[in-house]
Amino acid sequence: MTKTAILIDGGFFLKRYYTVYGRSPMDDGADKVTKTISNICSEFQKKFEFDLLKIFYYDCFPYINKEKTPISGKVIDFSQTSLAQFKMKLFDELKKTRKMVLRLGELKTGYGWLIKPMLTKGLLSGATDFKSLSDDDFYFDLQQKGVDMKIGLDISTFAYKKQVDQIILVAGDADFVPAAKVARREGIDFILDPMWQHIDDQLFEHIDGIYSVCPNPNQKNKRVNRNLP
Repeated sequence: MTKTAILIDGGFFLKRYYTVYGRSPMDDGADKVTKTISNICSEFQKKFEFDLLKIFYYDCFPYINKEKTPISGKVIDFSQTSLAQFKMKLFDELKKTRKMVLRLGELKTGYGWLIKPMLTKGLLSGATDFKSLSDDDFYFDLQQKGVDMKIGLDISTFAYKKQVDQIILVAGDADFVPAAKVARREGIDFILDPMWQHIDDQLFEHIDGIYSVCPNPNQKNKRVNRNLP
């Protein structure tokens, strides 16, 4: 039987969650989101009838430092934000899930507080006055570190050590392409699940098929998957 590893880009998954399921992952809670992840993997196993190696979930630890807002100087404790608390609870639940492996990177401070892009045009044209800005007009820039590297290293390891025959990757951008090339050269069947998000047609050159098992937000109860029966 085919040995398969399922890899999930957690940041991408959580962003698509609302579009696919019509609810915020934080509103659903860590328990339900964990069950949804398990159900997705079970649906893949039903479809392709494989022997599951492991489920690898990639994400970042939430930012937990304290920062002063740029206008009022109010201190925000990021460890107490709803997003940080949700993610820590989600990671705890995933750790308890059978055959689940967490691969966690870090969030690093980028450029600090930045003005929201929608306001930039008005500021440059003079239509918006700098003096009218409030804390709500800024966001704190954070940059994800280590996640793409971990995904690429795991795919390469699976390929060179012949640990799997098939990889299913839940992701939506092209960062995985170099690793996918390595896997395919080593004879691994590489399937991409973009959770119904449109991908550039050029990406089909670097995968063996595309298939989504979650509900199609554009065509309810229909599944239109390319390259796979």
